[in-house]
Amino acid sequence: MSSDLSRSALGPVLVSPALNLLRIAAMAAADNGEVDAETLANMRAQVTAGVLDGVAPSMVWPEFERGLLGEAPSRMLRALRDCGALAQVLPEVDALFGVPQSADDPAEVDIGDHVLRVVDEAARCRAPLVVRFAALVFNVGKADSPREHLPSHYRHIERGRPRIESICVRFGVPDAFRDFALLAIAECERVHRAAEMRAGSIAALLERVDAFARAERFEHLLTLCTAEFRAFPGRASLGYPKAPMLRTALRACGEVELADVAAASAAAGADLAEAMLEARAAAVAHALRSARWAGMPDLSDAT
Repeated sequence: MSSDLSRSALGPVLVSPALNLLRIAAMAAADNGEVDAETLANMRAQVTAGVLDGVAPSMVWPEFERGLLGEAPSRMLRALRDCGALAQVLPEVDALFGVPQSADDPAEVDIGDHVLRVVDEAARCRAPLVVRFAALVFNVGKADSPREHLPSHYRHIERGRPRIESICVRFGVPDAFRDFALLAIAECERVHRAAEMRAGSIAALLERVDAFARAERFEHLLTLCTAEFRAFPGRASLGYPKAPMLRTALRACGEVELADVAAASAAAGADLAEAMLEARAAAVAHALRSARWAGMPDLSDAT
């Protein structure tokens, strides 16, 4: 994308040089979009000269939205990082580059590069903006994990939650985006471990994420987890077995009749919530037809 082509792609030149820069980066995410070396050098010079100083974050968000909805959001993020803008407008994500993350083959990946692949996989899945935003931010708690623990990231959820909340306040993103990103940071790793869980833990996960009442949001969570799975090297063409497995579990739980459980629990003097969880766990065990899921587990692995 040359300087002249960038201007034509933008339409009328925007009043703010800062927004011009952000728009050029956002347009790079479009199909066949790219920022050439000359344009990138100009953008870098502008950032160095302070063009982004004092830019209102609420004015930045529409350009992020435009780029995240593109064919390859990573091109926007890479352009912003290469010119130094990402460190100014979204330092929480910029700080992820250079930090190792456990993987399979190779044994480690760079989290920043991983995030770029996740947002591109989300775009490839035609995920809605709420999912793409979560893909961008749900790893932000890993930027400053204790070095002695790397490439593992203990307590990154606790570090990540306030950062996600801060990003959402700063950019003025919708509350639903914040809520889904917080759900993602809390639950994605558990979804990835679903095959290791017993039936009670799976039923508890479905209850915790409110999959019964908010099926669309649950599908968004599975889409995000699928995108992250496929973002690891060598997995782009693979299926994500946890998604159909959890859909099967959800359907099985949906067939449990509340009235029947309520009558049985009342007759036995049992707590209705516990009885419902047990009934759903039994339904999951039967649906997944696994002997090791036959009994109620210690639910500590799903908390």
